[in-house]
Amino acid sequence: VERVRDDVNAGSSLAEALGRHPSLFSALFVNMVAAGEAGGALEAVLARLADILEKRAQLTGKVKAAIAYPAMMTVVAVGVVLFLLSFVVPSISELFVKMNQELPLPTRILMGISGFLEAHGVLIAVAVFGVTAALMGLARTQDGRLWMDRIRLGLPLFGPLFFRLEVARLTRTLGTLMKSGIPVISAIEISQRISQNRLIAEAADRIKDGVHKGETIANAVRATGMFPPMVVHVIETGQMTGNVEDGLLNIAEMYDTEVETTVRTLTALLEPMILLLMGGVVGFIVLSILLPIFEINQAL
Repeated sequence: VERVRDDVNAGSSLAEALGRHPSLFSALFVNMVAAGEAGGALEAVLARLADILEKRAQLTGKVKAAIAYPAMMTVVAVGVVLFLLSFVVPSISELFVKMNQELPLPTRILMGISGFLEAHGVLIAVAVFGVTAALMGLARTQDGRLWMDRIRLGLPLFGPLFFRLEVARLTRTLGTLMKSGIPVISAIEISQRISQNRLIAEAADRIKDGVHKGETIANAVRATGMFPPMVVHVIETGQMTGNVEDGLLNIAEMYDTEVETTVRTLTALLEPMILLLMGGVVGFIVLSILLPIFEINQAL
C-alpha cells in the first residue's frame, strides 16, 4: 500500500500504481480502476469491486466448506480402518490361526485384506505418493491442467457445482467490467485470464473470437456449446433491451443461488452416507472378529 501511495504521489494513476503489483491486484482490479478513473466514477467502481470480491469469497468459502467436511470425515474413516487392519486384526489373526479351527467367511476375508496390507503396505504407500506427485506435476502443465479441469467438471455430484461456480464467476466478472465502461472484447479477455478453469477460459476465448468477428455475445456463447440454454436466453433478452450487463449479473446471481442450494443438498446427503459407510466397514471388522469367538463359545 505504501508503494502504491508513493507511485501515485509521484504522478502515476492509481491503476498504473496497482498494475505494478500483479501478485496482489488482478487484471480485473487494475482495469476496473482504470475505467473508473477515465470515467470519473472511481468511487462507484471501487464499490462494485468490493461487492464482486466479497461475493466471490463467500461463494468459494461455502464450496470449500461443503467439500472439506466430507473429505475430513473420509480421511478419519480411512485412518480408523487402516489402523484396525494394520495393528488390531493381525494380532487377533494370530490367535485364530493357533486355534487350528475353520474360520467363518467374513473372518477369512478380513484376514486376507489385513495380510495383503501387511505384506504390501510400503509398496502401496509409495504408489500413492508417486501418483500424488505425478498429478501435482501434471497440474503445472497446460495440457495437464486442462485434463484435470475436464475431470473436475465431470465429477459426480461435485461437477455441476464446480461448473455453476465457474459460470457465476465468469458472468459476474464480465458483467461488472462492461458496466464499468470497459469494451466488450477487453472485458472478455480479462474475464478469461482470471478464470480458474481452463475449459471455461477456452470457451471465453471462443466467445471473444466470435464477438470480434461481428457475432452477438449470445450467439458467440451459444456457439461454444458449453453453456446451458438459460444462459444464452438471458443474454439475448439483455441484448434486446440494451442491457447485457445486467443480464450477465442476473445469471451470476441465479447461479450463486443454485450453488448455495447445491452445497446444502450435498452436505445433507454426504454426511449420513459417509457415516453409514464408515459404520458398515467398522461393523464388518467387528463382526468378523466376533464370529469365531461366538463359535468357540458354542463349542465349549
